[in-house]
Amino acid sequence: MAEFPTLNGQSVSYAVLEFPRNIVNPPHMHPRASKLLYVLMGSLDVGFVDTTNKLFTLLLQGDIFVFPKGLVHFQFNSDANNAALALSAFGSASPGTVSVPNSVFHSTIDDNVLALSFKTDVATIQKIKSGLSC
Repeated sequence: MAEFPTLNGQSVSYAVLEFPRNIVNPPHMHPRASKLLYVLMGSLDVGFVDTTNKLFTLLLQGDIFVFPKGLVHFQFNSDANNAALALSAFGSASPGTVSVPNSVFHSTIDDNVLALSFKTDVATIQKIKSGLSC
């Protein structure tokens, strides 16, 4: 709203997303809004997790995709040579963003619980935690 104050009170918002080569927007969700993604330039691999566990698709320039409110989703520019640019529109002025990696690995959930949940060991959980930036 700071850049476009007329959105205030309109129950919509937007963001321009730049994806350099081989960059991922990690799994995340928006608890208060669906997201419409329009690819302005390049291509993006996208997906969301629903009750069937996955949906993956390749979006090309000019394609549009909807991520339902509250579902975990991601975008990935797998192109090693070209950047991608997309426009996101949200059905809320305050969609919120919950990062799955940060919510899980930068929380106070005990490492033993995480290790059991991911069927691994505490050393692996600690290695994952050390590799993530806040």
